[in-house]
Amino acid sequence: MKATPPPAKRRRGPRLAVLALVFCSLLVPIAFLFNRFPAVYVTDERPQQEIDLPSFERLGLGRGGGVIEVRQEDSSGANTVTKDAPEIYRGSSSIDSHHHINTDHSKVSTKPKVPPPPKIEQLKLEAKRVPVPVQHAKDVSGSNMKPAKVQNADDVEKSKACQLEFGSYCLWFLEHKEVMKDAIVKRLKDQLFVARSYYPSIAKIKGKEALSRELKQNIQEHERVLSESIVDADLPSFIKMKIEKMDRTIARAKACTVDCNNVDRKFRQILHMTEDEAHFHMKQSAYLYNLGVHTMPKSHHCLNMRLTVEYFKSTPLDSDDSNAHRFTVPDHRHYVILSKNVLAASVVINSTVNSSEETENVVFHILTDTQNFYAMKHWFARNTYRESAVHVINYEHIILENLPEFSTQQLYLPEEFRVFISNLERPTEKTRVEYLSVFSHSHFFIPEILKDLKKVVVLDDDMVVQRDLSFLWNIDMGGKVNGAVKFCGLRLGQLRNLLGKATYNPQSCAWMSGVNVIDLEKWREHNVTENYLQLLKKFQHNDDEASARTAALRISLLSLESLIYPLDESLTISGLGYDYAIREEVVRNSASLHYNGDMKPWLELGIPDYRKYWKRFLTQDEQFMDECNVSP
Repeated sequence: MKATPPPAKRRRGPRLAVLALVFCSLLVPIAFLFNRFPAVYVTDERPQQEIDLPSFERLGLGRGGGVIEVRQEDSSGANTVTKDAPEIYRGSSSIDSHHHINTDHSKVSTKPKVPPPPKIEQLKLEAKRVPVPVQHAKDVSGSNMKPAKVQNADDVEKSKACQLEFGSYCLWFLEHKEVMKDAIVKRLKDQLFVARSYYPSIAKIKGKEALSRELKQNIQEHERVLSESIVDADLPSFIKMKIEKMDRTIARAKACTVDCNNVDRKFRQILHMTEDEAHFHMKQSAYLYNLGVHTMPKSHHCLNMRLTVEYFKSTPLDSDDSNAHRFTVPDHRHYVILSKNVLAASVVINSTVNSSEETENVVFHILTDTQNFYAMKHWFARNTYRESAVHVINYEHIILENLPEFSTQQLYLPEEFRVFISNLERPTEKTRVEYLSVFSHSHFFIPEILKDLKKVVVLDDDMVVQRDLSFLWNIDMGGKVNGAVKFCGLRLGQLRNLLGKATYNPQSCAWMSGVNVIDLEKWREHNVTENYLQLLKKFQHNDDEASARTAALRISLLSLESLIYPLDESLTISGLGYDYAIREEVVRNSASLHYNGDMKPWLELGIPDYRKYWKRFLTQDEQFMDECNVSP
């Protein structure tokens, strides 16, 4: 008889590999979401000192760029206006998956010099000072301030620390904060808090077994009530008797001689647990907020799908054929819009047309990606905008087929960088937040795509035009290439470590996208696109999307640094996607509105006071909008 072989040992390797794959699959969506927002940090302390560029594990909430923080000392007094003392910094919440802009690491320290966010205990001590006005920002005219609202100093300090860690979520939270109305539920929780602190000490005292049992019973009854009721209206009718009973029991417990150290230790334990729980919920809420502002709403996705399907089902409504001859006429007024959002592009066109006196010679060129191309085509074939013509261009197809030498084939929207502006010499002053919008990589190919045109006006898709912009074609830019509104809250000298050894004027101001006048002839004459490609090879060391987006800031500022023609600051009012403090009359009287920031007007999270100006130009009585529940 042959001996029975021993049973084979189970291999644990495959099971561990499967568990590892499942765990990694859960991390992929989070990593993909936050890799979109690379972090940048620059400190400008003194001219002779090097600038540190540390790694910030923070959650950037800008549409496509990063958060920048610049701190500037107020030594000379020449540039000490609050608006001109910037602290730039890209990011808000703790996330480990950020990419950082590449710099000369031989001169850059990786050790951050920024102090950590203040702890709650420090905030409570500092908050006992004089109340501070609510944080607000100036507009370009310097007179758009709402009357200052005075909050509790504790709330103001906490909101500042919260905003540094969680970004614009805290602004939205304060705007929608509700006053607690359920006082009885709150009192039950307070009683439960105190009873839990005294119970461990009472249970150890001999001869107090009855009091210990009574205290434990009251704790269990309170927990049972609170598990079933979260508002006063849900509480049982006999709740007042339970509250009085608990008060008497707590009073008897306080009258006993107990070890104060035990009670203090228990109080601290419960407090720390509560703080940890609150911090967890804030991080969770900030994540969901970030997901909400960077994810296409379900109704908008439905609209795009319905339009795409209908485009292939129905007979082509190619209005482009009848207007094709107008697309290449240099004397016409040509607007260029880069967008992946049908409704956003529609509002920009509708507002521009309604604000124009003459529209016979107005042409709009919409650069979109392959995914949204057919939805755009069908939408603008169904809808007309007075006598203007709309030309929808598949950007990715054009680059791939006609310009294969260009490596950047993906459509990039304007890049936004959140800017925290403060002053090192006056640290008690409020830190204000601005968004710096610059050209993306796709903007540099516009002259190659529209070869027959001489001048265009580039509009971001988060713009609303309220005045006739025809005067922009009559501006003599004196040989400059790009007419833009300058943002002197940030100067290139403050980014010297970020920009490398390139030649530039340290006193040059940054500039904003939104409304830009591009002289295509001068652009080609100065070889701006070729300079862009050279800088792209220099600054983008990785092929990932995050590296490409962070490189856009340096490339936009350097390639156009000496070619900017400053437009009148009153041309546009920016900040409608993050700043609650802009007065209504300033918004109403501005020539154009720029909703730069997280809270875009097509989102439910948009600022309600400003959304109405965007909704005014939204197409009404559209079949597909009704079917997809797109709320006007």
